[in-house]
Amino acid sequence: MSNKMFDFDIETLGEAKISSPIRMSRNNGDGMADYVSDEDRILYSVQTHEEDGVRKPLLDDTMEEAGPREKIYFNPSHVHAAICTCGGICPGLNNVIRAVVRCFWYRYGVRRISGIQYGYLGLLENSSWPLIPLDPDVVDDIQEKGGTILGSARGGGKQVEEIVDSLERLNINILITIGGDGTLRGAYDIGEEIKRRGLKIAVVGVPKTIDNDLSFIDSSFGFDTAVASAVPSVRGAHVEAKNSINGIGLVKVMGRESGYIAAHTSLAQSDVNFCLIPESPFDLDGPNGLLEHVKRRILERGHAVILVAEGAGQEFAPPTGETDASGNIKYHDIGIFLKEKLKSYFKDEGIPTSIKYIDPSYIIRSAPANSYDSIYCARLGAHAVHAAMAGKTQCLVSRVNNQFVYLPIKQAVSKRSHVDIEGTLWRDVLENTRQPFSMKN
Repeated sequence: MSNKMFDFDIETLGEAKISSPIRMSRNNGDGMADYVSDEDRILYSVQTHEEDGVRKPLLDDTMEEAGPREKIYFNPSHVHAAICTCGGICPGLNNVIRAVVRCFWYRYGVRRISGIQYGYLGLLENSSWPLIPLDPDVVDDIQEKGGTILGSARGGGKQVEEIVDSLERLNINILITIGGDGTLRGAYDIGEEIKRRGLKIAVVGVPKTIDNDLSFIDSSFGFDTAVASAVPSVRGAHVEAKNSINGIGLVKVMGRESGYIAAHTSLAQSDVNFCLIPESPFDLDGPNGLLEHVKRRILERGHAVILVAEGAGQEFAPPTGETDASGNIKYHDIGIFLKEKLKSYFKDEGIPTSIKYIDPSYIIRSAPANSYDSIYCARLGAHAVHAAMAGKTQCLVSRVNNQFVYLPIKQAVSKRSHVDIEGTLWRDVLENTRQPFSMKN
């Protein structure tokens, strides 16, 4: 009996018949790296169960292993590859661009590589931004800089027919998209339109979400750098709080629907006393509300540090009714809201306080990738190229169980990943902060 839950099969443009220019081995033990076969797969779940006295995988779902294939679909001399970066910026974008360009150029001999400016907007009919020719010299040292040399923007992903018209007009047959949930949904729709028209254009995604909220993947690139960049702000908030009379340090980090940055930062810098994330609702007032717990902390210890994800506590403010170009609901600034609430509360309680609010969000987003993310981005970029050259499409490359794999975009965007408040990560956060497991009355 099969225990499969997901469809992880990768679509292809057709049979790969061209011998790859990458020289590798077909045999183990000869001292050379081996080609990867489409039949090389890894288990999605590492959980096991006992069956007839034998430990077996809990799920039978497997994912296709990433890497260079012996046979490729595209003739490198005929390839026009394009790269675009979409949505908000995050650490590592330039690193991925550089890795993609270098792999196309040096490993496959592709000589026509174009950068699309400002995401999908650069592919619209009325775009005023020309393609940027890319080669190893252009991307030589971009990994040392934050942001993206191509520029990034939200929107445009729903104008699918226009985008595919542009791909046809520009003779682009490989599109590498680097972006988050909205970008990948757009990439899937673009792939569907390409398929409807019977075109041979590969669409491969590299998932980018600083919130780390894409399902089925270990982590998104830039996340490690984001946490490392958030730590100094928490450290500063702690110093400010300790050196003031009844000091409160309040730090806001990104995390619209998932509180991974806040949770990991709390563990990385154990000075946080209250970590507030969207997945764990809280009350402001009442005997078990946040304000009462902060007061107890102030009276007992003389200072407190609060770390809040941007999506936490949004229920306390009326909806803005506005959305950004990606369709995301515009949130109220929960940091400023909490600062005013704390200030008013302690004034009414007759307790003098000094509240310092720090919002490092855009400093974090614009930071260059650290060493860990640089390595991750280099490998993601190369694996995206290997997928595209083999004719794989409507897929993304990521890492699962510490192995690089290809995932269907449709599956990856089917749901968001959230911090499990009954799981080990949140348990460890609660142990570090010593906050109550619930601040609901």
